[in-house]
Amino acid sequence: MSEICRKFFFSLAVAVAALVPAVSTASAGEWVTPPSAEDLAAAVKAADQPRAVSFARSNFRQVDHAEPGRITLAGRGIPVYTLNPGFVAGTAGAPAGVLGSIAVTATTDSGAKATLRASRDSSAPGGWVVGNVLSGNDEEALSGKLRPGSVLLNEPQINGWYDLSPAGVVLLQASLPQSPVGQFVPLGDYQRTVHDRYADKLPGSDYQRRGGVGFAQAPVGSDTGSSVPIVAGLVVLAAAALVVVVVVLRGKRRAARES
Repeated sequence: MSEICRKFFFSLAVAVAALVPAVSTASAGEWVTPPSAEDLAAAVKAADQPRAVSFARSNFRQVDHAEPGRITLAGRGIPVYTLNPGFVAGTAGAPAGVLGSIAVTATTDSGAKATLRASRDSSAPGGWVVGNVLSGNDEEALSGKLRPGSVLLNEPQINGWYDLSPAGVVLLQASLPQSPVGQFVPLGDYQRTVHDRYADKLPGSDYQRRGGVGFAQAPVGSDTGSSVPIVAGLVVLAAAALVVVVVVLRGKRRAARES
């Protein structure tokens, strides 16, 4: 290979290497978009509204069959992610989970607990509203088991709760466990597993239309982008560059022969 060719490919390698980390980060990204500090504060505030507290009071009455007395709300919200249809389908770059709700724990004087789930208020941009209340404090308890940097992922079809990190998932709890609790499963393996389970149960499927426990649509503007076009662009660029080099070298050799 000529000196010109070697220098060219060295320069090309440096340029591609500079771009690849960004591509890898994006594609590693079967990750999640966290709520902002403002979103968390708004969700906690929504849980403290009279209507939301009334929901919690009704829940305590149904469970304990008694008036709950004073209700205290936790001062923090716990982001809860739900399994993403795009991830199940195998869409390149789709995060494994999308933010489903922010959980706030309510506690009575007797120590009974319930969880208020706040979600985005479609009628008020930037607003949050409590849509339902569940007995117990699973979200709070399970969030305490997360590894540093992980988030809480819910697979509602099996009532499964996972520790989700960029590398994979660890099952924390499930009504219908499909893997051992505490066992680490790489993200690629988990994607193949949920694809096998739910590919025929995605939004718009007959299963969902019949009322099965399906999937919420991914929020508008959520990050479902793919790094594939970028990688393809790099490949095309390299291929085109190679053609140019070959043409130049052949031209030089032909000129040398003719001189």
